[in-house]
Order: sequence, then C-alpha cells, then structure tokens
Amino acid sequence: MKAVICTKYGLPEVLQLKNIEKPMPKANEILIKIFASTVSAADFRMRSFTVPKSYWLVARIALGIKKPKRPILGGELAGEVEAVGKDVTLFRKGDKVFAATGLNTSGAYAEYICLPENGIIASKPSNLSYEEAAAMPIGARTALYFLKKANVRSGQKVLIYGASGSVGTYAVQLARYFGAEVTGVCSTVNLDMVKSLGADNVIDYTKEKVSKYADYFDVIFEAIDKGSFSDCLKALKSDGIYLSVASPVKTPQMIWASTIGGRKIIVGKHPPQSAEDLILLKELAEKGEIKPVIDKIYPMEQIVEAHRYVDTRHKKGNVVISISQ
Repeated sequence: MKAVICTKYGLPEVLQLKNIEKPMPKANEILIKIFASTVSAADFRMRSFTVPKSYWLVARIALGIKKPKRPILGGELAGEVEAVGKDVTLFRKGDKVFAATGLNTSGAYAEYICLPENGIIASKPSNLSYEEAAAMPIGARTALYFLKKANVRSGQKVLIYGASGSVGTYAVQLARYFGAEVTGVCSTVNLDMVKSLGADNVIDYTKEKVSKYADYFDVIFEAIDKGSFSDCLKALKSDGIYLSVASPVKTPQMIWASTIGGRKIIVGKHPPQSAEDLILLKELAEKGEIKPVIDKIYPMEQIVEAHRYVDTRHKKGNVVISISQ
C-alpha cells in the first residue's frame, strides 16, 4: 500500500511517499481503507518537532530521538471498514466510519490502517463527504471537550480566540449550540466566515485588542497560541473561566490568576480516548448544528505542498488530504 513516511524531523520535504506492507487486523481490530485524512496541528508538531523548550527532552523521548517513532503521520481519518478481527462486534465490513488514531499515535497518511474497535471510531455522518468527516475527529472533539469542561450554557458570554482555525471554527458553532453569546477573534479576511458560523460578534485582532472588553466574558477559549494571556485576563470576569488548547501547563501568571485572582484556568487537557464525543458530534452534524470548514483539499501525492500551506499558519478551518478515490 502507499503511505507517506516522515523520514526525520524538519521541513515538509522530509515527507516521502513510499510503498509499504498492508497491515492485517488483530482479533480486536478493524482494517479501514482510508479515503481522507488531514494536516492537523499535531502533524505539524510531530513533523517539525515544534514543542515548548521546557518539554524538549520529554518530547524527544516520547516522539523519537532523531526521527518520529511513528513514521506515518495523520491523526484523523474517514474511510470504510474492509475487514474485522475475529473478536470484533461493533463494526462489520462495509461500514463507513470516521476516527481519530488516539493520543500520541498516528498512521492515517496511508491507504489502510488498523485500529482497535473500542477506539475513537464512529459511523460517518450520513450527510458529510469523507473529506468533511475526516476533518472532525480532532478539532471538533477538542472544542467540545473544553467547552464541556467550562460548562458553557445559555446566557453566558463566550470569546473564541482563533475562531477561524480548526478547533476555533467548531468552538464557535458548539458554543452557539449550547446557547452562549459568542464572540470570535480572527483576522480581517476571516470575519465574514466566522460570522457565518454563528458568531454574534467578531473582533479583528489586527485592529483592536481583546482587553478593550474589560470584565466582560464568562469564558475565554484560546484555540491557538497567538493570543495574549494578559489581554484575555483583563477581558475575563473575576469568576470567569479561561481555556487554552495551546498551553501544555499553567504558566506562573496563570497560577496566580487561578489562586489569587479567583479565575478558573484549564489548560493542557486531552479529550477522552473513547468514541462517546465522536458519536455526539456525528449526531450534531446530521442535525445541521455543526459543519466542518474545509480550506483546501490536496491529493496524497501533494502532501509536501499541503504541509507547506499549513506551515504558513493562515489556514481557515481544515486542510484535508485525499488518500484514496
């Protein structure tokens, strides 16, 4: 089968298309023929080894000393079950599915993958294409997990910083679904797109600062690492909740804000490694409550170009890789 191999850490050119052996499912696994995957933030980090300096050694040990331990990147996918192990009961051949490979794992940049049946796998939303479905398992699950941790609900004022990215586009839609008044922060070119997702208000970060809205928001969700924590803190109510996908641990300033300032800070969390949230997202997608935002779709053969584009950090929503026709 064809697969994209990450030969070492570095620029997108380290990715090479090769022929490797097709996997066979174990007793508790399903073999999925992959139709689409994505270039996520996790893929960028694993390929380029972009991690916080304080985590450099730990990350090297976990991900690989000189090159990735798991050379096939790709953390989310959509496809069709081609075969099942002898103990599998949840899926059968021909099922259309979408999935995340799981925490610190990958392997979706290939024509086939084997995953445990009790992994992060669910039936594909019937109203979405494979390309659209492949763009949901990481970004949408992350947004849902953080918003549920903050117990976002009707009547609250929620700010989404980085509202035009993968996590951000889902966060806007989900916060709106939960009944909150949603304000999205993005660049000028993305204002209309974020409004179309249901944001009640938008802030162009190139023209005004979030700190202008002093003591205004119940929840601030930083979906990327471009925001200023100090500015967000000024805009957050004294009993508000700050969420950050980008921060692996609390900084001293965050610790002070949560212990002395009284605000709740939630960072560095990962969604449960189960299918529960994915099943909920499938239902919401089929009801039209959420939809994936697709910026570009690249064929597998143009994986280097896809990563180059994501490296610019200007993508809107998701960049999808078409694996098989």
